[in-house]
Amino acid sequence: MLSTSQQRSLLPTTWTTTNLSSAPSSAIPQLTQAFLENWQRRLANHQAPLFRNEASEYRQGVLLPIAEDVLAEQLQPLQLEPLRLDFWSWPSKPYTGPAIYLVTDQPATLRESLLLYIGETGAAEKRWKGSHDCKDYLSAYSEALHAAGLQPQLSIRFWMDVPALANARRQLEQSLIRRWLPPFNKEARRHWSTPFTTDSVAGYLGKQH
Repeated sequence: MLSTSQQRSLLPTTWTTTNLSSAPSSAIPQLTQAFLENWQRRLANHQAPLFRNEASEYRQGVLLPIAEDVLAEQLQPLQLEPLRLDFWSWPSKPYTGPAIYLVTDQPATLRESLLLYIGETGAAEKRWKGSHDCKDYLSAYSEALHAAGLQPQLSIRFWMDVPALANARRQLEQSLIRRWLPPFNKEARRHWSTPFTTDSVAGYLGKQH
């Protein structure tokens, strides 16, 4: 873990937590390559054992796991077909019906993939069409990487072997989020201090004290 002073050195010299807190999102300065790569590595350190299907800290000490937690452990994201994020515009829909969907990135500088977002839907062919909060985060993420000379390789994958009932599917979604801690889900943004809004970067630096 880098020290607070080291973390600050990764940011533009004009960027401080003081002016961050009051700056509009459109005024966020360019994130440096070192800052972004460090953020990606932190996420990869947590998720890499899960991609390898190894035991996670989340399950350690759980004597009687509930059904959705057991099902969540069966997910192997990289065995699912990767699709372009604009798949919904294709004439033929690759998947329909209830699903858990996953947005991943494969950074060129890492051996590991990153699971950025987990969602659930009753209609896989429709959910990603139109407005979606995650799309805003992905846009900011991609723009930040491109500006820093890094190349995102984003894809979306659908897990179709999920409960048909919405409530059960949402419980599975929450179990997966607790397990993987994807940074673009609202439940995990604070954990990673996702660095694509002004308050997030300030919070990330504050966690280093």
